[in-house]
Amino acid sequence: MSSFGIEVYACDKVFYRGRGVSLTLPMPDGEGTLLPHHEDSIIALIPGVMKLRTEDGQEKIAVISAGMAQMINNRVKIFVHTAERPEEIDVNRARAARERAREQLRQKQSLAEYHINRVALARAMSRLSAASKYK
Repeated sequence: MSSFGIEVYACDKVFYRGRGVSLTLPMPDGEGTLLPHHEDSIIALIPGVMKLRTEDGQEKIAVISAGMAQMINNRVKIFVHTAERPEEIDVNRARAARERAREQLRQKQSLAEYHINRVALARAMSRLSAASKYK
């Protein structure tokens, strides 16, 4: 079975380093899947769920924040602000973050603040969704 190298870097750690047979990432226009020998590309990532299938058939799930992925020579490197496994998510903290972001969006604010709060809301929603689906 053909595979490719995968490295996931969060701002504070190397989240994953190994080989995989498929990698599904959250992109602005929907989910996209990378397979071995995918064409070289740079991909924008949005907050959401990353699904990785390893060579031995295991599926690894992670909630990632916005970032980018780079596929070159059958190796993908992913750079995100945060990456966490569903079992690491504090559901109460994620709910509080969702409510804070919703409240901030209801208030009058600058365009930059609006976009920051939309990203915060998307991240909180991704974390809650993954925590309920994959625990």
